[in-house]
Amino acid sequence: MSTSSPLSPTPNRADAVAALVDPQRRDLYRLAADHAVTRDDAAATLGLPRSTAALNLDRLVDAGLLTVSYERRSGRTGPGAGRPAKLYRATADELSATIPERHYELVGDLLAAAVEHADETGTPVREALAAAAFAAGASIGAGAEALEGALTACGYAPNPPRRQDAASPDLVLENCPFHVLASRHTALICGANLEFVRGLAAATDDERTPVLAPADGRCCVEIRACAP
Repeated sequence: MSTSSPLSPTPNRADAVAALVDPQRRDLYRLAADHAVTRDDAAATLGLPRSTAALNLDRLVDAGLLTVSYERRSGRTGPGAGRPAKLYRATADELSATIPERHYELVGDLLAAAVEHADETGTPVREALAAAAFAAGASIGAGAEALEGALTACGYAPNPPRRQDAASPDLVLENCPFHVLASRHTALICGANLEFVRGLAAATDDERTPVLAPADGRCCVEIRACAP
């Protein structure tokens, strides 16, 4: 089964959202989302001191919300043409921030891919969803050095259990990136979640086994050592 583009979770950008708490930065971001602006343009449009506009524009660049380019606005080139103007424009990337971290857009992609595959091939939707989830996990895991890193990038917050004994898992996943959907459609979403984590483990060559182990307050999947 294939999809038109690799699936991946949208990065959780709580730090970038924090940069927009300031009302002046929000206004500057909206301005730069409409068209590229210079520091002078922004200051004049919003009635700010140039130094204030410059400081906040650069803060938005540091947060990854704006990009910078340079352009000679006089139309002249060569000696005497003056320095290029520094232009700010909003990035084209979508901005997502949730606390705790959630990735409902990933579930939406998986469900859409499964329905399309089922329509094209007659495969049962749940079977198509399981295949799409495993493939997405494998695609994301292929870019990670270890399973823990792949799980962290997807928002699972993997950690050893607080109390350990012979029956303890190696890792519990303290956050469910699909919490609301999993609580409403438990069998469907948790089944896809298990296949997704299995794909992550397979791609990172991790010999441990993801298993369903539902518990309150955390993900339904945990990572167990292989039996000897």
